[in-house]
Amino acid sequence: MTFSFTAKKREGKPEELRAEGKIPGVLYGSEIESVPFEVERKAFEKLFNEAGESSLIDFKIEGSNDEPTKVLIQAVQYDPVKQVPIHFDLRQIKMGVEMHATIDINFIGESQAVKEGGTLNMAMDSLDIKCLPKDLVSEVDVDISALVTFEDAIHVKDIKLPAGITVVENPDNLVAKVAAPLTEDQLKAMDEVQAPSVAEIEVEGDKKSGSEEAVPDKDADKKKE
Repeated sequence: MTFSFTAKKREGKPEELRAEGKIPGVLYGSEIESVPFEVERKAFEKLFNEAGESSLIDFKIEGSNDEPTKVLIQAVQYDPVKQVPIHFDLRQIKMGVEMHATIDINFIGESQAVKEGGTLNMAMDSLDIKCLPKDLVSEVDVDISALVTFEDAIHVKDIKLPAGITVVENPDNLVAKVAAPLTEDQLKAMDEVQAPSVAEIEVEGDKKSGSEEAVPDKDADKKKE
């Protein structure tokens, strides 16, 4: 799916734009000059929620007669306190040239091992891939119903990808596995490690009491002399 987005060529300073509810951005590519632009923050947030970083976007600068540029959203920066986007890049994509991208992993299905009380551990939530832009997808499904026992595991090499997409990850990397529930003995051992014993509490109390005792004055006898 391809999205469309239009922005204004940047005029104000980044700080001023952010104060007005806007975000500065930069369009860049190997065959174009970098173009600074500005967009409404809410408009960008809506686009980013729908397109993410692995969906092609037809991008245009307002007032330009040029054809839309195929781009991907890249390097979104966030305010460390407010956690709102404050800057982002758009990378130009050439349709006939193989590209690298990161796509999300979408876990589907139900695991028998999870039904039996296990905990699903997702070691990866995205995949680094390469493909032609026309073959790019935003996510790939991984069916966890293959995790029937606690010994079963899903690795990168087990993921079925659409035609035209190649993974550039290590094929033996773990993607998902179900951890068995802890036994009563394991839970008891954890409680014993975490909870201090009565003896430890008493020793700690004695240390605190001792620290409050008066320290003898070593020079007392000398003063008497």
